[in-house]
Amino acid sequence: MASTPHKRHFGIDPRSGKLALGTWRIPMPRSRVGRIGLGSALMVGGTLGFLPVLGFWMLPLGFIVLSNDIAFIRRRRRRLVIWWSRRKRGSKADADMKQSTRRPDNP
Repeated sequence: MASTPHKRHFGIDPRSGKLALGTWRIPMPRSRVGRIGLGSALMVGGTLGFLPVLGFWMLPLGFIVLSNDIAFIRRRRRRLVIWWSRRKRGSKADADMKQSTRRPDNP
């Protein structure tokens, strides 16, 4: 069976039920209560990020896990994704515009 390359995205893949972080795939609990418990634990651990082992990296991961089951967080995540893609697209357009408006060097 040929392996298909994974598309880069963030969130829970609806087909496999795994958390997708770029090209990484992490198995998630199948029950809603398990996912909410895991996401809440990540959020609490993220607030204690100044301690060793725990870190502030746990906050965004907790938001991603919770966004699968809680509509309020899902809407906030989607707005963030749209804002980020527009910002990224805008910076590329600005770079292209700057490059096209340069004058050629004439000695």
